[in-house]
Order: sequence, then C-alpha cells, then structure tokens
Amino acid sequence: MPDATDLLTAYDTQLRGIAEVADADAFAQVGPLWRAVHRDRGFVTYEDLAGHDVAWLVAATVAFFRDETDVPTFEWKTRGHDDLPELEAALRAGGLVPEEVETVMVGEATALAVDVPLREPLSVRRLRTPAEMAAVDAVSQAVFGRGGDLAEQVARGEGRVEAWGAFDGEQAVSSGRLVVVDGTDFAGLWGGATLPTHRGLGLYRALTAARARSALARGVRFLQSDCTVMSRPILERSGLVAVTTTTPWVWTRPR
Repeated sequence: MPDATDLLTAYDTQLRGIAEVADADAFAQVGPLWRAVHRDRGFVTYEDLAGHDVAWLVAATVAFFRDETDVPTFEWKTRGHDDLPELEAALRAGGLVPEEVETVMVGEATALAVDVPLREPLSVRRLRTPAEMAAVDAVSQAVFGRGGDLAEQVARGEGRVEAWGAFDGEQAVSSGRLVVVDGTDFAGLWGGATLPTHRGLGLYRALTAARARSALARGVRFLQSDCTVMSRPILERSGLVAVTTTTPWVWTRPR
C-alpha cells in the first residue's frame, strides 16, 4: 500500500488545478490560478505559487469576483503543506476569512471496500429516485443547515456523481456522495452526514465502504475526502490516510 508521501504526491499531481474546476459553469486559468464560477459562488485554487506576487494575485482575484461576476461569495482553497505564510496575510488583507481547517484524507479504494454489518432494519443503498434523494437531502439540511440540490448534482454530474443514503427502515438517516474525477485515478467522498439519533451505529463507515465498492467497479484506485474532526477517526479506521490539511478562505460581497 502507498505511504502518506506517495498518496500526497498522487493528490498533488492529479487533484489540483483543472480537476477542481472542470465541473464549474465557467472557469479559466489566470497565471498560476484556476478561477471558477458556479451559479451561486466562485472558487479559486492553484498548483504552485512559487515565484509569484501573491499579494497582487489576491487583490486581482477579489477585483475579478467583485467587478466581473455577480456571485455573492467565493472560496480560495489553501493547503497546509504548501507553506505559504505570505498567502494567509494577503488573503486577510483582501477581506477573506478562514473557515474550519479540514484534513485531506486519501487512500486505496481496496482498503475501504469491506463488509460493514448493520443491525436490522438499518441498510445502505445507492439512491435512484427523486423521492429518495429528497429524503436524504433533508438529512444534510438537518445536520449542516444546507441541502436541496442532491438530485440536481446527480443530473449535472452526467454519470460521475452517485448519491448514497443509509436508512432505518424507510427513514433516511445518513447521506453521502461519490464523485468520480475524470482523467484521474480518484473519486471523492463527499456530503457525509448522519442524524444525531443514529450516530455510533456504523452507518457512516458502511456508506464509505459501499461507495468504495462502487468506485472499484468503476476502475477507481484512490478515494479522497476533506473531512472534519468528527469524521477523521472514522475515515482513518476505514483505511484513509491524513496527507495534509486544507483551509477554505471565503470572501463575501459587501452589502
């Protein structure tokens, strides 16, 4: 199995840059940056900023989203292992605010594709109908305070996005997505949420394992997730390895 260094190299070479913006409504490479516009937000990422005027890049990017788009907010994604203290200072000066630091987890899909027994009447399945997706969307809404677009994400993904849910009988209690990244060995694990009443029952791990099996069937080698403190221990037990951290820096349009 690859060690953390090998996994980080795979992440850096395959998942940064165009792979992060290819599903946007519009995107462009501007110097070392990739800037993307989605319907309700913007997004900025990069592969390497060495040798560039970071303060100028940040100021120009803020001006672009402020003056040339109507998005209310954009995110600039940073990685802990890039070691760019001048970038953090420039982002603060540009009016961006850091959100919660997340851990970037990467691992072989084979390590995660295990059987996770669940007690009756708990079950995990891939979602196929609008009614199922609406029910699982309600879980995300209850846990994160947002949701409502799962069916649309699947439709827009054109086969790359799978929606999954865990159920207690017919009640949706946990959610998750698998997103295959075209042109890479990766798929992402996103949207993991479980109702407080159903935590500690193995549902999140069962959803992870089910998505890993589906990824393997699609020829995916690696799985990746940006996770919170709550999710990290579960993903580590499932076989993912912490390779770096990521911090979303967010700009909000002044009122």
